[in-house]
Amino acid sequence: MIGVVDYGAGNLGSVMNALARLGIPARFVKAPEELGGTSPFEKIIFPGDGHFATAMASLETSGYDQALREWIQADKPFLGICIGLQLLFESSEEAPPVEGRVIRGLGVIPGTVRRFPGRKVPQIGWNRTETKPAARLFRGLPDNAFFYYIHSYYAAPETNTVTAAETEYYIRYCSAVERGGLAAVQFHPEKSGAVGLRVLEHWAGGL
Repeated sequence: MIGVVDYGAGNLGSVMNALARLGIPARFVKAPEELGGTSPFEKIIFPGDGHFATAMASLETSGYDQALREWIQADKPFLGICIGLQLLFESSEEAPPVEGRVIRGLGVIPGTVRRFPGRKVPQIGWNRTETKPAARLFRGLPDNAFFYYIHSYYAAPETNTVTAAETEYYIRYCSAVERGGLAAVQFHPEKSGAVGLRVLEHWAGGL
């Protein structure tokens, strides 16, 4: 069973619909306690969209922040989508310090999230995605496939060793990460047609 983390973010329904279309059993995670040692889930998806600080505050209020850290630290299968990628990092330019207090992300990947330098943001629409040869998430998929993006900020990991794919929009940036059981993408596979569904199916099947 796959758990989809519901922490009040948008865009969760489209992920559930995509999984249902693929015939993959899934339900929403009802509480952070369900991610503990006796979890009914084998894998979890952490999707969503919205503001970095607002999303992080929701995770902290609900208790999902620590539950997600522990799940990832245990190297259990995890897929982040859109803000579910960005919140894995330590901080974001979308959430500057407030009265000297830095807004922290989950901090499971060293690095930060930065704003695109160009004038035309957010990036909205289809863009070519260049995957790394060793990236398990994209194994068997067409090279330089197009996926659907909508975002104004991009992930900037401290080291490229976690980078699974790169995309160009004003700059060349990291659009997917992999590390052990952890995978996350900036694009929306559930909105990316047949190739996006293949990513979800591939991940759900165990890469």
